Amino acid sequence: MTVRMPHQCFINGQFEDAENGKTSDTINPADGSLICKVAASSVGDVDRAVAAAKEAFENGPWGRMNPRDRGSMLYRLADLMEEHQEELATIESMDSGAVYTLALKTHVGMSIQTFRYFAGWCDKIQGKTIPINQARPNRNLTFTRREPLGVCAIVIPWNYPLMMLAWKSAACLAAGNTLVLKPAQVTPLTALKFAELTVKAGIPKGVINIVPGSGGLVGQRLSDHPDIRKLGFTGSTVVWEHLGEVALIRDLPLQDVNGHVTLCVCCVPAPQGMSSVYFNKGENCIAAGRLFVEESIHDEYITRVVEEIKKMKIGDPLDRSTDHGPQNHKAHLDKLVEYCEVGVKEGATLVCGGRQVDRPGFFMEPTVFTGVEDHMFIAKEESFGPVMVVSKFKDVDGVLARANDTEFGLASGVFTQDISKAMYVSEKLDAGTVFINTYNKTDVASPFGGFKQSGFGKDLGEDALSEYLRTKAVTVEY
Repeated sequence: MTVRMPHQCFINGQFEDAENGKTSDTINPADGSLICKVAASSVGDVDRAVAAAKEAFENGPWGRMNPRDRGSMLYRLADLMEEHQEELATIESMDSGAVYTLALKTHVGMSIQTFRYFAGWCDKIQGKTIPINQARPNRNLTFTRREPLGVCAIVIPWNYPLMMLAWKSAACLAAGNTLVLKPAQVTPLTALKFAELTVKAGIPKGVINIVPGSGGLVGQRLSDHPDIRKLGFTGSTVVWEHLGEVALIRDLPLQDVNGHVTLCVCCVPAPQGMSSVYFNKGENCIAAGRLFVEESIHDEYITRVVEEIKKMKIGDPLDRSTDHGPQNHKAHLDKLVEYCEVGVKEGATLVCGGRQVDRPGFFMEPTVFTGVEDHMFIAKEESFGPVMVVSKFKDVDGVLARANDTEFGLASGVFTQDISKAMYVSEKLDAGTVFINTYNKTDVASPFGGFKQSGFGKDLGEDALSEYLRTKAVTVEY
């Protein structure tokens, strides 16, 4: 298989170097080697991308296109992604460190499903007719139209590069908008490969624009640009708070989804509990940042987890037998090592792991902490890595109070054989998603998003379309 990796900005339907000629290195986390140099977009590049998207929305064929034809075009794009799925998975694995089997099934597979799902929505976006009091003595009709917003900016994270692109872009495009997307600076390659496929799919020029580069420059300009009508973002809380301030000043609609998760374990499902932490080497916005394990089963549970960790094969993510690949980039690996050092200093028990693997690349040992108290740093802050943080509990209401004692609420879960207890806990957990006796089971038809500081709005499902539509009321007398 030949793998082709575009590395330039994608603006108005074509690839081109950054205006100032600058590039940034894209590194393979498996060995620290250089994959390629990617264009580092300037403010001028962002402005040209937004102008292209605005022109495509206001005067191009995309804005005049029949919704069913728009859906057909998105179906064609999904088909092309499927035809190139192995190439996309290989690029994703090299760029992000995801093991190839997961990249193929989840990173790429769910991206294809997402575009197909929203392609089906294109001709089903409908308004309403509304009776009004002023209908007598005159004859009046009020109806609503669901209209696209215009040019949308999308800023995505580095943990699921292609899938996060799909989650936001598919709904945005299905609603009839155009977009300018900034991939994470450390993982731009599948976004640029996606751009290449959009040309083959016949997407009109200017509808989709990809501007790789730094958040401080490209992301900032997108949030500041007066022609941007919507900003969709997934990433860190620090960046979200900054973008929120900008959006408030500009009265700009902001959609954000970010993490922090709690898992309550009342029985002993070691494999499922492990996947809640170590899936995608912990670089997962719904990874269980903290596990509460019932005291009566705590020791047995930890024993089973450690046994399963010993079976995990750490290695080259392109090797089909690998279970655990490298962390996404060196800076993140360093933060994880520091996180574990803080946990030890605060008095938590390091059962296993906590160190960088002694081999080339950015590999972190799967880690388990027990004896974690609520006041500790590792209890309050998520690692966003392969670190299981375990605390004991005795009663359900007590652990619910502890689990909800946070400003975040993206997802949570409970494992128990008592269905009444499961339903009670799911009702009381203050999170946007609750898993019962399973984990990581997201689906393109189900809304995904958090409560509190874990974001505004939803990705996926019918709810996601509303993030990219506005409602216009029209009243006519006849």
